[in-house]
Amino acid sequence: MAENKGTEGTSVSMKKPAISDTPILDQLRDRWSPRAFSNRPVPLESLRSLMEAARWAPSCFNVQPWRFIVVTRGGGDEFQTALSCLVEGNQKWAQHAPLLLLVAAQMNFDDGKKNPHAFYDTGQAMAHLSVQATALGLFIHQMAGIVHDKIIQTYGLPDGFEAVCAAAIGYYGETDSLDGKLHDMEVAPRARRALSESFFSGAWDRPAAV
Repeated sequence: MAENKGTEGTSVSMKKPAISDTPILDQLRDRWSPRAFSNRPVPLESLRSLMEAARWAPSCFNVQPWRFIVVTRGGGDEFQTALSCLVEGNQKWAQHAPLLLLVAAQMNFDDGKKNPHAFYDTGQAMAHLSVQATALGLFIHQMAGIVHDKIIQTYGLPDGFEAVCAAAIGYYGETDSLDGKLHDMEVAPRARRALSESFFSGAWDRPAAV
């Protein structure tokens, strides 16, 4: 892990690459979820690229259940309205990001039948978006800590749609802008379970023979 100090007017980049047992794509290795964001705007071209990446995610029967509410800083009260849809703990750091996403999913197929894969497919769209963000030098922090009912009421989500998550997107800021526990989490090493604890073969809890 290394912190690269930028010159005035540029963002600071905190490198926290995954320590993988086997080589993986650079964008997967370098993706992580910071809380220290710069207020440097995200270029429109980059935003469109993120949206296009999410658009081409796979989904059950290609119904594409995901919907995104895109909120950029500088739009008057709109940013504060979106920020208020996050739980208080997330507002403390997400307020500095130049871009917020509020994510919703259509919970039924077009014929009215329940789509049990809606959240899963929406997650795939977010995964595509996060990898594209990393490729563009952007960071994304996805949040489960949202006020579901407030999102539904504020943005008039139609019947059959549910709020899924939110995300802060932008360039890295200053690690020292975070205090206490937030700072500790920011600089803590990344970790994952061993492959043997997640991939099985033949029977539950029997590590896959790979």
